Amino acid sequence: MEFASQVNPTRRGRTARGERARRQVKLFAMDWQAFWLTIRLALTVTTLLVVLGFPLAYWIAFSRWRWKFVVEAIVALPIVLPPTVLGFYVLIALGQRGPVGRWWQAMTGHTLAFTFTGLVIGSVLYSLPFAVQPFASALASVDPRLLAASEVLGVSRFGTFWRVMVPLSVSGLVTGIALTFAHTMGEFGVVLMVGGNIPGVTRTLSINIYDQVQNLNYAAANTTALVLVVIAFVLLSLVYSTNRRFWSLGPRP
Repeated sequence: MEFASQVNPTRRGRTARGERARRQVKLFAMDWQAFWLTIRLALTVTTLLVVLGFPLAYWIAFSRWRWKFVVEAIVALPIVLPPTVLGFYVLIALGQRGPVGRWWQAMTGHTLAFTFTGLVIGSVLYSLPFAVQPFASALASVDPRLLAASEVLGVSRFGTFWRVMVPLSVSGLVTGIALTFAHTMGEFGVVLMVGGNIPGVTRTLSINIYDQVQNLNYAAANTTALVLVVIAFVLLSLVYSTNRRFWSLGPRP
């Protein structure tokens, strides 16, 4: 009994220290499920906006249509609209009673709202100006004399596009891709309205931070927020570094 009384306090001390360590690990834990879902969402949205946004940016840069400003205003609308407003209308459109939602449900048997696919659609609309505007600015800045020279040399429009315009628009492409990825990583209002907060399906890092703050777990919220800060800093550094290197290759007086 004396030996047991001497050992038990030691065991209890080790157990208590182990429990404290586990609580501390849990306190600072990172929600890796939300992290990888956010990365997947950002990569999907960025890819779609490169494929869809670049042709739209080309049209905006070179179209002479009289009412082009209407399209430009629609593209830029997500910048000034509150995310909850855009998210509300996207939710209505993707819901069971919405036109897109009814069509999707008839085709697949389930709705788009509160799914990852619906999250992608909402994020594409919300991040659209962050891709299209840098793309259009870069394309519009290409010297028209270079395009004319390419045509004089007999290069097709498609060849001029890939051999002249795309290389000279690299800075805008990098800027649009980086801004789209970073903006999608940090989305909150549209994501919450369209996707809700379903673990493993629609819960992103920004929503995870909100949940942790609501639970007064500021340490975990700080860990997740620091991850987003680092990612944003790296992406912006890449943008400025690429643009600086690109312009340094131009002619100097």
